[in-house]
Amino acid sequence: MKQSLSLNLKQKLLMTPKLQQSINILQLSAHELGELIEKEYMENPTLEIDSSSEHELEPASNFDKTMDFLEYLNKDDEKPEPVANDDDFKVKEFTRNNQTLEEYLSEQVDFTFNDKQEIKVARYIIGLLDAAGYLRVSTAEISSLLKINEKIIENVLAKIQILEPIGIAARDLPECLAIQAKKINVYDGIMKAIIDKYLPKVAEGKIKEIATLENVEPIQVQEAIDIIRTFNPKPGASFGKENLEYIVPDVVVRDINGQLEVIINETNVPKLRVNSLCYKRDILDTHSKKYIEQHVNSAIWLIKSIEQRRITLLKVVNEIVKQQEMVFYKGLSYMKPLLMKTVAENIGVHESTVSRTVANKYMEMPYGIVALKKFFAGSVSKQNGEEDIIADKVKAKIKELIENENKAKPLSDQQLTNILNENGMKISRRTVMKYREQLGFASSSKRKRY
Repeated sequence: MKQSLSLNLKQKLLMTPKLQQSINILQLSAHELGELIEKEYMENPTLEIDSSSEHELEPASNFDKTMDFLEYLNKDDEKPEPVANDDDFKVKEFTRNNQTLEEYLSEQVDFTFNDKQEIKVARYIIGLLDAAGYLRVSTAEISSLLKINEKIIENVLAKIQILEPIGIAARDLPECLAIQAKKINVYDGIMKAIIDKYLPKVAEGKIKEIATLENVEPIQVQEAIDIIRTFNPKPGASFGKENLEYIVPDVVVRDINGQLEVIINETNVPKLRVNSLCYKRDILDTHSKKYIEQHVNSAIWLIKSIEQRRITLLKVVNEIVKQQEMVFYKGLSYMKPLLMKTVAENIGVHESTVSRTVANKYMEMPYGIVALKKFFAGSVSKQNGEEDIIADKVKAKIKELIENENKAKPLSDQQLTNILNENGMKISRRTVMKYREQLGFASSSKRKRY
């Protein structure tokens, strides 16, 4: 075997940390960008908020505070951290009501039980509940594990099941619904029969069959089912989740004197600048100069990345508005097929840049807030000589037809298809069925009302 050395040249794209930061900033929403700025502001002593900005959120730091950071440089086990007084800088504290089901029920146990043994059993049962609030362990098993009479276990369980939320600690769905029906005194007659015996048939929409088996009118079955549908089949599912966050639009589109104007929402995005005093290096030693220089460079790159995000977002949204002008005047039903590739070519950027720009961002229009990604949709089909149609437009029409149909004679998928075809939307029955299911509508047999 002969060994030899050779040189090869090849191009390779490397993602530097700064480039990665710039890309990440591009795809941040206004809310997320505001959080990033707050974090960088606290960690970088050379950053300050531009006092000339009308969106100023907090006072700018001063050079004395920058020098306070430098005091930490010569300490071995300490890292620089912001120093601020309560009267000139306040950090907002956000709290979430993230109470778990176990915590919520435990509070009620303290007011429901007095006997120590019952309290022990109650807390044990609560600890066994699954995420939906069901008890998947039998009272016999609990009795065996705790070495307590099963009758006591059953009595404690019965008391837990009437705590809030109603229906908690049920062993199965029929018991969960029965507990809720008993609470409002309707657990009898056809209601009891449906809960105990016919839930699978209810799911299949077999209302007439249930009525025949119970010798009642279909409308009576329908009325009972309507009540059952107001019950909560998973009473524990709403616990242990974070509070919902409100959507903050990243851009706003307004009709100003007949022209659509795009405004970048920078309410939560304060303008940054580098503290000019940081450039007075004559008062710093070599080590301190290096520290300040690193943070100044980081601050400049952050400011440039934020500005580039603003410029790119403005270009992309202006092109979207240009392509989808009728949407802003007449509504989402006038959405046209639009690809990210088209927008990218028109503004001279890569398609991936457009994708990152619209990610996690929303637009406020005169009639509501819409995700930017909503404006991009391919056509469902292409018909010679006819206008292309998009999925959202078809779904909106299907939703309209079903909501306004005769409930006693609901439209079948074939009837929906025929109506859509008559309105110039040439799609198949299978596609109609798929969209109907995506919209959450049952089949015509299950939508029928008596």
